[in-house]
Amino acid sequence: MFGYRELLCSLLLAAGAASRWIVPGGRWLDTDGNRVNAHAGNVYYDEPSGKYWLYGEYKTEDTPEGGGISAYSSPDLVTWQFHGLALDPEEQMVSPSEVVQRPKVTYSDISGLYHMWWHADNENYTALLQGFATSPEPEGPYSFVSATAPLGNWSQDFGMFTDYKSGETYALYSNGDTVEGRDNYITRYNANVSELEEVVYRFPKFDLEAPTIIQTEKSYYCMMSHKTGYRPNNVVAFRADSLEGPWSQPWIIAPLNTRTYNSQSGYSLRIVGSKATTYLYMGDQWDLSSIWDARYLWVPMNIDDDEGDLSLEWHDVYDLNVETGVVTPIQGQTYYSVDAEVSGDAYHQEANFATNNSIVTGIYGNESKVTFTGIEGSGGLQWVSFYYQNTDDMGFGDQPQGSPDRIGGTWKIRRIGSVIVNDDPSTLETLYARDTHKGIILSTPLQLKLEQGSHNTITIGGLNNSVEGNIDFQGPDIDRLIVYPPEPAAGEARKHHGQMEEMYCPANCRSHGLAICDIPGLQKFHQGGGNSHMGGGWNSAPWEQKREHGR
Repeated sequence: MFGYRELLCSLLLAAGAASRWIVPGGRWLDTDGNRVNAHAGNVYYDEPSGKYWLYGEYKTEDTPEGGGISAYSSPDLVTWQFHGLALDPEEQMVSPSEVVQRPKVTYSDISGLYHMWWHADNENYTALLQGFATSPEPEGPYSFVSATAPLGNWSQDFGMFTDYKSGETYALYSNGDTVEGRDNYITRYNANVSELEEVVYRFPKFDLEAPTIIQTEKSYYCMMSHKTGYRPNNVVAFRADSLEGPWSQPWIIAPLNTRTYNSQSGYSLRIVGSKATTYLYMGDQWDLSSIWDARYLWVPMNIDDDEGDLSLEWHDVYDLNVETGVVTPIQGQTYYSVDAEVSGDAYHQEANFATNNSIVTGIYGNESKVTFTGIEGSGGLQWVSFYYQNTDDMGFGDQPQGSPDRIGGTWKIRRIGSVIVNDDPSTLETLYARDTHKGIILSTPLQLKLEQGSHNTITIGGLNNSVEGNIDFQGPDIDRLIVYPPEPAAGEARKHHGQMEEMYCPANCRSHGLAICDIPGLQKFHQGGGNSHMGGGWNSAPWEQKREHGR
């Protein structure tokens, strides 16, 4: 069972957090209790307001494209206040019949205005323009200025980067999918960030998109995804000493075949704190069946300038103190499927890549389920990570839209599980499990209300995931659950945050990567805050060390 000192470390660390937690892939809510709806955008820190501003595509089921650009503000990158649409769909080149994608905002000292740029297009993706709008306030409203071809070229999948040393701002974009295109550009703006002046580098024929650049004291790293539509793939990075190049060959930034934890690159953020500098990868977890319900995948990046390397550092749940720059992984308690009860046609199957070499499969509808028992609860909401496998892509999951389908069947890009706590149907939650490569285990989080005590149960079945009218209730194959302590309230015990970290979780315990928590009487290994490297690596259950097989 979960040791007392281990639980104390996690709970006291949680109580001392400076803000609530970042949960990659979770259902993020704003201060009004609504879903955060700002996809494929950027985060801009505004010194006058002292806030981070999040801009992104506003998507609904009725208007998955062209719904305008939304604006949110936050003091801590977690507590988001909605300010409405910064750019309204009534503006020129902004309507449900137009494409409004990947907005980016910065401030111009020359104009004294906030400048917004985005990929502006028609529904057939033949215009390939860059939209431009301005506002005197970060929240808008922004007034449309123009939609132009960058230096006479085509433009797709827009990005923006500002060099913190030179102060110059650059547009990042690909130039379409034709034979003449498939290049990616770094192009410098004028000092007013109102028009482009000069191409400083062209990535030739890599056929990539969704560019973003992160800068360190020594290097520039450019991340881009492959072109697979709204399907995730293995994001790659390039490195250079200067924006003008030469740039390195690309490499994959996340464990192979995790498809960058089912995400696409979009933006990256450098946070300089009083104790550490943290680099955040800000990706989008698209769902082709429901684009409007896409999730956000923000995780720290490990950067080694001496080796010229960048990689993502996975945590299911973590605290990011924007004042100190310190990332603190949150520890949870693991429950294994090998110990869970199955019913109906669900069964334990041998899987040498899974924890304890076993996974539960055959989950279907309300008849064939798996139930985890003895779950420790706090009497409130707690994040639970569901580690699963879902192999329905027939080997073509890395292709655009999952095609071609060699047998002409209907291909599923996700399974939907039903999650019920303590056999109470009123607690039903939907568990979206996107497809995975064979032998790759990923995780997806839900926030569940657990009763006080260790008597809680979590039952997983299957919900309808109809594709083109074909009814199907298959749930994901389940490897394990990790249950995390309750989140602290925003700002709770802020003044004690550093003191409690040092007292209950020493500095080497909070360091990135493998570390040892050496509280007297407690020695334990953990990586990624007790979350395991998805798709293989060290499984870091709080009370034991185990090597997962394969990847």
